[in-house]
Amino acid sequence: MAEGERQSPPDSSEDIPPATQNFIIPKKEIHTVPDMGKWKRSQAYADYIGFILTLNEGVKGKKLTFEYKVSEAIEKLVALLNTLDRWIDEIPPVDQPSRFGNKAYRTWYAKLDEEAENLVATVVPTCLAAAVPEVAVYLKESVGNSTRIDYGTGHEAAFAAFLCCLCKIGVLRVDDQIAIVFKVFNRYLEVMRKLQKTYRMEPAGSQGVWGLDDFQFLPFIWGSSQLIDHPFLEPRHFVDEKAVNENHKDYMFLECILFITEMKTGPFAEHSNQLWNISAVPSWSKVNQGLIRMYKAECLEKFPVIQHFKFGSLLPIHPVTSC
Repeated sequence: MAEGERQSPPDSSEDIPPATQNFIIPKKEIHTVPDMGKWKRSQAYADYIGFILTLNEGVKGKKLTFEYKVSEAIEKLVALLNTLDRWIDEIPPVDQPSRFGNKAYRTWYAKLDEEAENLVATVVPTCLAAAVPEVAVYLKESVGNSTRIDYGTGHEAAFAAFLCCLCKIGVLRVDDQIAIVFKVFNRYLEVMRKLQKTYRMEPAGSQGVWGLDDFQFLPFIWGSSQLIDHPFLEPRHFVDEKAVNENHKDYMFLECILFITEMKTGPFAEHSNQLWNISAVPSWSKVNQGLIRMYKAECLEKFPVIQHFKFGSLLPIHPVTSC
């Protein structure tokens, strides 16, 4: 990532006081492939990628076990995710002939659909109550599709958008950056993995062995940033079972690799060819830069992913306004 492409941290104090803002229910705006130009020029795209890159910079060279500030808002978001986790325990998979896509997921999703605004209201202060319906849409979009019972990088992007919106209204602040990734996003990943395993969710739009991963992308970006300038772990080590087992609790990237090896059988080079190729890259900074480029090309610039993205007042479709 070129130095010039780094974005300044999202500083809510520069925005208009949220009380004066007209919040709206986000909706889809990208209906055809030519609409993709609108997305790439939009304020939403600029703010979203800026948010991802700011967090990428914030976690650089830091372990998950690193000491960082945990604000009340972060604690409340973890409690929200703990509630989603508890609901999985309360709604076991049903017996059905089909191995994949357990229909109990629809019951779980219906509960979230019903409770999403109440859950978000526990995180957002009363003075910002008007923002809750807008922000809650991104939470509902972040856990998979209840019709297809699938989950993919578009759902993951909705969770990042949910966190971005919380920054934009000032619930999360600049000094929450590390906790956003290490505490909130990491807990989100744990809940998503449990959902995927429990209800045997299908990967949404998976590219099979040619994709980076069936379900996630962001933890590979932020996880590779964590490993930049590591004294002994190099990209070649993530295909070494011993190195992964010894270090996965400290590094998000290695936690992802561990999950893949638990879920898939056979040689790593066959079931995860893209990752195998990445293990040959000489440095973590090169891996990180390459993954950011790949994320833009394979996720943010792909119509099948972005057609589901929703735009409101916090992540607007209008073109970037120059100051």
